Amino acid sequence: MNRRDTLRYSLAVGLSTLVDPSFANPFAAKPRFKIGACDWSIGPAGDINTFKIAKQIGLDGVQLSLNTKADHEHLRRPETQRAFKEASQKAGIAIGGLAIGLLNEIPYKSDARTEQWVQDSVDVAHALGVKNVLLAFFSNNDLRNDPKGTQVVIDRLKAVAPKAEKAGVVLGIESWLSAAEHMAILDAVGSSAVQVYYDVCNSSVMGYPIFDEIRTLGKARICEIHLKENDHLLGQGIVDLSKVRQAIDDIGYTGWLQIEGAIPKGKPMLESYTENNKTVRSLFI
Repeated sequence: MNRRDTLRYSLAVGLSTLVDPSFANPFAAKPRFKIGACDWSIGPAGDINTFKIAKQIGLDGVQLSLNTKADHEHLRRPETQRAFKEASQKAGIAIGGLAIGLLNEIPYKSDARTEQWVQDSVDVAHALGVKNVLLAFFSNNDLRNDPKGTQVVIDRLKAVAPKAEKAGVVLGIESWLSAAEHMAILDAVGSSAVQVYYDVCNSSVMGYPIFDEIRTLGKARICEIHLKENDHLLGQGIVDLSKVRQAIDDIGYTGWLQIEGAIPKGKPMLESYTENNKTVRSLFI
């Protein structure tokens, strides 16, 4: 390209930028992180209005519940998927992932119905264009001191893993377990489609060295991250977010950071999440 052509190109880019600001730098790197929130944290789980709320907060997306206590089918229905995709597009807020929180009440480790839920979640994730599905292991689904239940989970994950691998979907285990205990499960399953969904607050509550754990698990074993506090705004509780940023920088993590909890007692959700979003963006974007 000679000098005259360079000037013409520069002028064309400048004029295009005036018409469409998004043209300003077509080669600009995409942000390393996207900031979302769990639908159950900013509204009732499974509520289609969650996209409007997320837009008010200033989020990039929402982590959706696959199903709810009142509706075990929910996003397993194609028509519901279409409705949520339309609501997402209308609001300009992405579907940032899936979660099966209902497993806390109806355990994957012991209830036969849940095996189909997890199998179906792979299809739903693929249909919605998301990569990660959070599998919750708390309350009735707690794996601590339960070798029998843990083995059932390993067997079921082994059965679904090939399907998830083929679809490009990752099933993320979120639990009270330590990094070492998580790795034992992942090694037993033996699939890149089963990883850890790391919650910095839960692990802090358990007394685990979270910054060491993040580095130990690494990019290959952490599919996604919850930024959470209990009864505090982010940055005002037990989790040092600056050190979380350093740890995930060290492992090269990119992708969604989903905000969960982090609402002080008596403080409105919308106000709390607007502040949480600003805090996260000041540290991670």
